[in-house]
Amino acid sequence: MQLSKEAILKTLSRVQDPDLKRDLVSLGMIQNIQIEGQKVSFKVVLTTPACPLKEVIKNNCIEALEEDFGTGFEWDLTMTSQVTTVRDATPILPQVKNIIAIASGKGGVGKSTTSVNLAVALAETGAKVGLIDADISGPSIPTMFNVEAEQPAVKKVGEKNVIIPINQYGVKLMSIGFLTPAESAVVWRGPMASSALRQFISDVEWGELDYLLIDLPPGTSDIHLTMVQTVPVTGAVIVTTPQKVALADATKGLTMFKQPQINVPVLGVVENMAYFTPEELPDNKYYLFGKEGGKRLAEKYQVPFLGEIPIVQSIRESGDTGYPAVFKNGITKQAYTELAEAVARQVAIRNASQQKTEIVEIKA
Repeated sequence: MQLSKEAILKTLSRVQDPDLKRDLVSLGMIQNIQIEGQKVSFKVVLTTPACPLKEVIKNNCIEALEEDFGTGFEWDLTMTSQVTTVRDATPILPQVKNIIAIASGKGGVGKSTTSVNLAVALAETGAKVGLIDADISGPSIPTMFNVEAEQPAVKKVGEKNVIIPINQYGVKLMSIGFLTPAESAVVWRGPMASSALRQFISDVEWGELDYLLIDLPPGTSDIHLTMVQTVPVTGAVIVTTPQKVALADATKGLTMFKQPQINVPVLGVVENMAYFTPEELPDNKYYLFGKEGGKRLAEKYQVPFLGEIPIVQSIRESGDTGYPAVFKNGITKQAYTELAEAVARQVAIRNASQQKTEIVEIKA
């Protein structure tokens, strides 16, 4: 076969994205083909910088090209990414590509710890990430990011005051904890808490983001309804632990998003505190709270299982010191990195296969 841009595209049209089940050419993932003698260069634009199949796709491209054109050419592939979105450019968060709700049926399952490390792990891949602490009465994000003493700046944009989010570890942050004394309890009725969340969404200068994570309070409440009525949510991640009582509550959180009047796609279930591993025995697993409860929940409701996060002392220490566990080498870094890859992967699949998200209208 004679080498040309058209011939290269024809060859690469046989290479599929393993997740999206479509070829790279029809997906628009092959760009900037350049032929200089025996050297051919082009870009492969992935759907997320956290793509876990990057090397698989690259090798599949080279194999297909060598099959058609032989081994006498130098194939220079640049693997880059552009996060996909199905959000319309709306007045609220017009530059945010994906909004991800992090939810749990009950407290104490490590939802905020998961949110923090997921946000940082996504940012570590090169994605632009923001995190809203929507737990108005129990904000923990400032402590877990070591920014308890920080206060966001405010600037005037036209006639409106806009809040500048705190930036830490490459993640933009907003929490009621930045606006109230740490030792003071926030005792607000539902409408006041809902109003605060709307402000965090619409009155904060988030700028361009690939992923905006919303760390919701436990259970199902006014805050959850306010969120889906304010912005179209790309999808929800459900956090649970393996034991029966946690799974029962996680089921309620999961089915809430699946209700017809809400209809937010569930990106998957993550099982936190899945097993205990002593740092001195990293290959040992002790299933203190049961085994694979989160996986069975995902299977029952036919949603993806996003992975297991172990119980490790360093995760607790990281939350207290404000230095996320994903920064520490070992099983914690691996677990949170794989979680970030799984979430980014499910966002890309959701955007390619499902309708655009809509703001939910719930009548009283």
